[in-house]
Amino acid sequence: MKLVKQRMTTKNSSVTEFILAGLTDQPELQIPLFFLFLGFYLVTLMGNLSLVILIGLNSNLHTPMYFFLFNLSFIDFCFSTTITPKMLMSFVSEKNTISYPGCMTQLFLFCFFVISESFILSAMAYDRYVAICKPLVYAVTMSPQVCLLLLLGVYGMGFAGAIAHTGSIISLTFCADNFVNHFMCDLLPLLEISCDSSYVNELVVFVTVAIDIGLPLVTIFISYALILSSIFHIHSNEGRLKAFSTCSSHMIAVSFFFGSGAFMYLKPPSILPLNQGKVSSLFYTIVVPMLNPLIYSLRNKDVKVAVRKTLYRNIFS
Repeated sequence: MKLVKQRMTTKNSSVTEFILAGLTDQPELQIPLFFLFLGFYLVTLMGNLSLVILIGLNSNLHTPMYFFLFNLSFIDFCFSTTITPKMLMSFVSEKNTISYPGCMTQLFLFCFFVISESFILSAMAYDRYVAICKPLVYAVTMSPQVCLLLLLGVYGMGFAGAIAHTGSIISLTFCADNFVNHFMCDLLPLLEISCDSSYVNELVVFVTVAIDIGLPLVTIFISYALILSSIFHIHSNEGRLKAFSTCSSHMIAVSFFFGSGAFMYLKPPSILPLNQGKVSSLFYTIVVPMLNPLIYSLRNKDVKVAVRKTLYRNIFS
């Protein structure tokens, strides 16, 4: 009877804060990792902010392709800021805690930006499909009104997914264990420490993630299947290379983002332990937002020309 009463007391206790494990518990790695990821964060902020400013200032980049790239850079900028500063604190603080409201806020923003990124990448794939396969009607098909509707759909799906995931976690009861085995408030680590039966919650996570990854991936695969079919009908090698170069940057970004995300969320925990999942989530939360502006700028002639023109105006004006 006493044991049952103790369990009920533990069950009904509420958690006001969580302790984040961070990336590593080895003291000798804390400072080197702090400076490493601080460098990553600064490159991410500078790269994405530079693309946002560059696209905003250059009228020749005010096209649907760069409209979506502008929003991708904005999402990556916010996405990285949601995760990285708190992770950096874990390297220099003795006890890395986050309040319950702070944790739920970080979870909501994380879900919103990661889902929005998956759908903005699919919108970019559709834009490339129209540009290559239907160039004569490109201006009409990708009109400003259509681009705005696509963008509203991107952020709408991000908001809906974030509400579903955060609502699922808020409905859980957290007992005495408030130690989150991660460097951020993520879905699977929070499910692991809940004292509720989490089968329904795990199902919500799996179904929602499958939709948020599945729908964009289907759109991207269909778009690129049609693009490849169209490219193979181009007779000149120069035309084929130009078409491939138009899509190559986007294909690299898609591979990095969806590959690491699917590896983290669409495998059972028994196959992918959370400690290994940290590495996967580290890749798409920290590394991918840093690489995207480099991928799109280094492999894009229009961006290089815009950079030269902007620098020339600022230096010689």
